[in-house]
Amino acid sequence: MDTSTSFKPSLRLIDATMLVAGSMIGSGIFIVSADITRNVGSAGWLLFVWLITGFMTLTAALSYGELSAMFPKAGGQYVYLKEAYNPLVGFLYGWSFFTVIQTATIAAVGVAFAKFTAYLIPQLSETLVAIDLGFIAISPAQLLSILVIVLLTFINTRGVNSGKIVQTIFTMAKLLSLLALIVFGLFAIKTSVWTSNWHNAWTMHSLKPDGSMASYTALAALGAIASAMVGSIFSSDSWNNVTFIAGEVKNPKRNIGLSLALGTVIVTVIYILTNIMYTGVLSLHDIAIADKDRVGVTASQQIFGNWGTIIIALLIMVSTFGCNNGLIMSGARVYYSMAKDRLFFKRVGMLNKNSVPGFGLWLQCIFACLWSLSGKYGDLLDMISFVVVVFYVLTIIGIFILRKKMPDAERPYKAFGYPVLPLIYIIMGLAFCLLLIIYKPTYTWPGLIIVMAGIPVYFLIGSVKEKTGADPPII
Repeated sequence: MDTSTSFKPSLRLIDATMLVAGSMIGSGIFIVSADITRNVGSAGWLLFVWLITGFMTLTAALSYGELSAMFPKAGGQYVYLKEAYNPLVGFLYGWSFFTVIQTATIAAVGVAFAKFTAYLIPQLSETLVAIDLGFIAISPAQLLSILVIVLLTFINTRGVNSGKIVQTIFTMAKLLSLLALIVFGLFAIKTSVWTSNWHNAWTMHSLKPDGSMASYTALAALGAIASAMVGSIFSSDSWNNVTFIAGEVKNPKRNIGLSLALGTVIVTVIYILTNIMYTGVLSLHDIAIADKDRVGVTASQQIFGNWGTIIIALLIMVSTFGCNNGLIMSGARVYYSMAKDRLFFKRVGMLNKNSVPGFGLWLQCIFACLWSLSGKYGDLLDMISFVVVVFYVLTIIGIFILRKKMPDAERPYKAFGYPVLPLIYIIMGLAFCLLLIIYKPTYTWPGLIIVMAGIPVYFLIGSVKEKTGADPPII
C-alpha cells in the first residue's frame, strides 16, 4: 500500500476558521427556533436560549484553545481526554463519536440537504419510495444523502487541499447568504409583529400549536430552558472539529485557538441576528407552528414572497453541503488517533498517498450511509446532545487536571478567563445535564447506554492485546 508517514500542514487560519464556522452551520438555525419557542413562549426567552448557548460555546472554544496549543496533533478532544484522565475516557469519547455523534450527524445533515433539494426537485421527496426491499423502504432523499456523503468522502480522500477548497468556498457562500437573508429580513420587519412579539418579552410559558399557553413553576421553567437548549446546542455543535485536524493546520499552537474563537463568534452573532429577524417578520405563533418546524422557509416566504421557498432551499443546500464536508474531513482524524493507540482497526491509522486517513474516511462513510438508511439518526441526535455536553464538561475539567498534572508543560495559549469562565461553563453544563435528566429523561438514557456500551468493548480490545499482543483486526 502506498502510504505517507505524516500529515501535511496545509490549512491556513482562514481555512481553519471556515472549518469551525462551516461545521457549526447546517440546517439547525432554520428549524430549531420553532421548538425553542414552543418551550419558552416569548421573544426575550427565545433570544436568551441562543445567547446562553452562544456564551457556553464561546467559553468552551476559548478554553479548548489551551488544550489545542498543548497537544497540536490529530485527534483533538479524544487526545485531551486521554491525557487528562486515562485511555478509557478517551476511548469512550472516540467510541461515541464514531458510533453516533459524528456519523449520525453526517447522515442527518445529508438528509437535510436532500429534503431541501426536494423543494426544487419534488421527485427527490422523502415521502416517496425509490427502492422497496420489503424490510426497508428507501426514499429518493435517502439515496441523494448517500450520494452526497460518498462524493464528499471521495473529495476528502484526494487530500486535505481538496477538502479545504470545498470547505472555504461553501462556508463563505453560506455566511454571505445568511447575512443577506438577515439584512433583507430586517428591512422587511413588520412593526405590528415586532411590537406584539416583544410585549411581555420576558414572560415564560409553553406555547401550544393551537395558540394556548401554559405557565411554569420556577423549577419547571429551568427545565423548559434546558429542553429548549437541546436544539440550540445541537445547532451550535461541531465547533471543535478543527481540533481533530490540528496536524494539518499551519502553526497550530496559534491558529487552532484563534480559529476556534473567530469561528464561534461569527456563528453566534449570525444566530442571534437571525432570530432577531425571525421575531420581526413572524409572530411567535407562526414560529411555533411552522410547517415541519421549518421557520427559515416561513420567514423567507414573508420576506421574498413566492421566491422565498426557492431562496431558502438553495441557502440550506449550500449550508448543509459545506457543513457535511467539514464533518467528513475532520471526523476520520479521531479514528486515526485511536488506531495509533491500538484501540481501533490498524488500517484506520494509516495515511494514503495523499497524506489523509483514506480508510478511516471510507469506514466513516459506510456508517454514515447506514444511518441515512435507518431514518433513526434524528432521534439519536436529540438524545446525544446530553452526551456531547457531558464530554465537553469533562474536557474543560481536564484543563484544571492538566494544570496540576503537567504544571511545566508548554502552554503557548492559556484558557481565557481561567479559572472563572471555565468554571462557569462547568456549572452551566452540569446544570443543563441535570435538568435534562429530571425533565427530559428520554434525551439522556439512550446516549448514556451508547457511551457505556463502549466499556466492555475497550476491555475486550485490551484483553485481546494482552493475550495475543495484536492490534484490533486488520481489515
